[in-house]
Amino acid sequence: MPRPPANQPLLQVENLVVEFPTRRGVLRAIDDISFHIDQGEVLGVVGESGAGKSLTGAAIIGLLEPPGRIAGGRVFLDGGRIDDLPPEKMRRVRGKQIGAIFQDPLTSLNPLYSIGRQLAETITTHLPMSEAEARKRAIELLAEVGIPAPDKRIDHYPHQFSGGMRQRVVIALALCANPRLIIADEPTTALDVSIQAQIIALLKRLCRDHGTAVMLITHDMGVIAETADRVAVMYAGRIAEVGPVRQVIKHALHPYTEGLMGSIPSVGMDRQRLAQIDGAMPRLNAIPQGCAFNPRCPKVFDRCRVERPDLMAQGTTQVACWLHAPDRALAKAAGGGRG
Repeated sequence: MPRPPANQPLLQVENLVVEFPTRRGVLRAIDDISFHIDQGEVLGVVGESGAGKSLTGAAIIGLLEPPGRIAGGRVFLDGGRIDDLPPEKMRRVRGKQIGAIFQDPLTSLNPLYSIGRQLAETITTHLPMSEAEARKRAIELLAEVGIPAPDKRIDHYPHQFSGGMRQRVVIALALCANPRLIIADEPTTALDVSIQAQIIALLKRLCRDHGTAVMLITHDMGVIAETADRVAVMYAGRIAEVGPVRQVIKHALHPYTEGLMGSIPSVGMDRQRLAQIDGAMPRLNAIPQGCAFNPRCPKVFDRCRVERPDLMAQGTTQVACWLHAPDRALAKAAGGGRG
């Protein structure tokens, strides 16, 4: 497969809109978002439940549940557009070029087939291999993801594996055809902390060794801090802030990101209470005018309530917040007032 030019992202999402038609009108779940992922990069996508993280991943890999639909924007993989492909072509892309890891491994594994059969079928579907070669590769993949005695475990069934081992099998399944991109949707949420750490280390090693790019969807900022190169913070179907993970964690620019960071406990902290964000994510049929975060924002001012901000560059970070608007910065420099 040809590699993208050095200056071209592996995945490019432009102005993506996802809608759900209902009897009472059309609900916009993803509202004009754009981002990219480079080859070998881990982009963390974080936010509360209902922010649109999983829907974004599902839209990219063509697995939106009806009546959900892509109503606008474009998605490019390796420079080729994939959001408008017919289902059969998209299925080939999804298996060969894009792998998927979901929160519950049992949704990805057929309980009636052995692990080896499922891996081998996926391999022979996407790669020109005989059954014997596919079985050999399946054993190699199980070894790579840390399954002990893979030559014996290959003939076992999903119920014979623990939750952490099942998730390793799902990762092996996602890697079968050497994909360029993996969409990992809450891959560690159902696992205990020690197994989480092992899965995180495994994902990082895959990126390093194979140049695989990963879109890591989670609500856990600790997982993002440990794994991602860059992070996109989502709120109410839009990206509130995106930038290098260390920069965003240490110097959050959006008040929502600040709130997320303030809610993370750290070793040795002397605060009695963690910060919290008052209120809740708005429902899709009740997203407020202006910035969607304005009813919960401790720094809200008049412009936030009437005008919706787009992402603005602030050094290596982009943030959708009127606090960082160029005209506000100029007014401050000149001794002006509050927006």
